[in-house]
Amino acid sequence: MDYKSSHKQRTGDGVAQNKPTHRSTALIVLCIFVQIIITMTYRHVRPLGSPSSLSGADPEFSHLSSHCAHISPISASSFYARQQSLARTLYSLNASAYVAEPGASAGFFANLSGAHWSLSERPLLLIVSPELDAEGTILPRMSILTPSFEATRAKLLPIPSASDIAYPAWPEDANPFEVAISAIRLFSGGPIFVDDNVRSFVADGLQKAAPQFRVSTAPVEVRHLRERKSKEELEIMKCVNEVTLLAIRAVRDKMYFGMHESQARQLIISALTSAGLHNVGAITLFGENAALPHGSGTDRVLSPHDFVLIDCDGSLHGYNSDVTRTFALAGSTIHTTHLRLWSLVHSAQANAITAARNGSITAEVDRAARETLSLQGYGQYFTHRLGHGIGLEVHESPYLRGGSGDIILTGHTFSDEPGIYIEEQVGVRLEDCFFVDQDGTPVFLTAGVGGAAADPWHP
Repeated sequence: MDYKSSHKQRTGDGVAQNKPTHRSTALIVLCIFVQIIITMTYRHVRPLGSPSSLSGADPEFSHLSSHCAHISPISASSFYARQQSLARTLYSLNASAYVAEPGASAGFFANLSGAHWSLSERPLLLIVSPELDAEGTILPRMSILTPSFEATRAKLLPIPSASDIAYPAWPEDANPFEVAISAIRLFSGGPIFVDDNVRSFVADGLQKAAPQFRVSTAPVEVRHLRERKSKEELEIMKCVNEVTLLAIRAVRDKMYFGMHESQARQLIISALTSAGLHNVGAITLFGENAALPHGSGTDRVLSPHDFVLIDCDGSLHGYNSDVTRTFALAGSTIHTTHLRLWSLVHSAQANAITAARNGSITAEVDRAARETLSLQGYGQYFTHRLGHGIGLEVHESPYLRGGSGDIILTGHTFSDEPGIYIEEQVGVRLEDCFFVDQDGTPVFLTAGVGGAAADPWHP
């Protein structure tokens, strides 16, 4: 208890304290001197890299802030091009409209993400219909269905469009889906496509409001528009994945034996925040806790015999990273079996990306990693799919998993994250995301800062 707290307690007891005595003054000076000595001693004996502050952006990670400073968000012209591509695709499929709620897909086509408008029981919908102009050019006709009392706010949304946007509004005593259908130019009996993530009551409401038309989930031709990334998108994704890996490396340099998993997590969150990323998240696991891929619920202390697993992500201009490293600190004495497991997982990751070329089946890529581990007797310990698509969502289609018939195409982006998990003993996972370039070759998004881990001491 410091002097001020003690003083307040004593004055509360009614003891006069207007003038400290000579004796109490000496005691105060002594206490202050002891506090200074303790503080200075702590600063000098604190383990190298142990955090002095574990919340928010940290000056110790300020060097990360410049890595992506030159990267621009998606341009308005790119949004126009996306809307035109959607209209042409809908027209080719004889579709009447495409409907999405605020989220990743609406964000892709119209900059209408969940951050701009939260979902509620009152639907706000993006509606895109194809129409022909006088010259026969296919153009997107865009509407935003909005609650009437929210119409002014809806019109303030930063939605890029090359033409005027309609804002059909529904009052509280009206059926919003009937209003939505009235805003769609239904032609030739063409279906109404809804985004994968549209809530069921929205899809059902649209179908009931237009029983003569088919309301169905958007087909693969529409999904490919978002799945296959443009050069502009890939530049953002490269940078956000690079700086995420740099953050892991920076955190490793500040870790020490005796720290808790929660402290390491706070460090990586601080590093990602300092890098300028948003929506950051992290899993930090030590030793046998890493055998549970998404955490143990405990807060283990790091020993010299433990691997560290950090799985983290963040977003830049809406696009996400996802990087995992399993590594050892300098001075660690890792069991030789655990080092061998690390090497096997590293080989599985390398074999998987080699198989992930343009035209490959996603299940074949998963199999390439799985067989690498199975041939060494560890296949049963690889308990999850190899990877997932990534972009405006951390996990999005398509997926690298057994049983999938999806075809890998140029512009696709995936995580490549094999692992070995032996419960109560050890867990190893390595994850880098990659894209398929115009030549059909897979390239790690982290290649600009070295790509895949070199060894357990060089993540």
